[in-house]
Amino acid sequence: MKNILHVKIEDVPRRHRNEHVDYEYFRRVLVPIGTAEQCNISILEIPPGKSAYPYHYHVKNEEIFYIISGQGVLKTPSGEKPVAAGEVIYFPANENGAHKLTNSSDTEMLVYMDFDTSHDLDVCFYPDSGKIGVWGKGIDQLYEADETVEYYEGE
Repeated sequence: MKNILHVKIEDVPRRHRNEHVDYEYFRRVLVPIGTAEQCNISILEIPPGKSAYPYHYHVKNEEIFYIISGQGVLKTPSGEKPVAAGEVIYFPANENGAHKLTNSSDTEMLVYMDFDTSHDLDVCFYPDSGKIGVWGKGIDQLYEADETVEYYEGE
């Protein structure tokens, strides 16, 4: 039986990822994978001019972003459009839900809450670089034409 999880954002460790020149973020995982049965929740902060993740879509996991502060450019199959604080964006679990969020500010962080459904196994496609990611059940791998590749390779 799962227990109610109640956290203060400032009490959650802020992790930094910066492995590629175009991608950087700070992340607080409020509801980690495995804590809840069907969802996980994070708050992400993207520095000016950066993106957190490459353009991608999930096969099983849906996502919802709530933009807390800042401004960005959202890339989807329909093209690019500006987004700003107060907006909620839903991404279905299929190619129509492909997305990439980039901070369009020169000075301000883009901060958003990311609500994800969580399945035991998910496959993620990266249309711009031709990669496939497999996540869950002890698997955390990216592939390109039958070869394992680094996460940001080809971005």
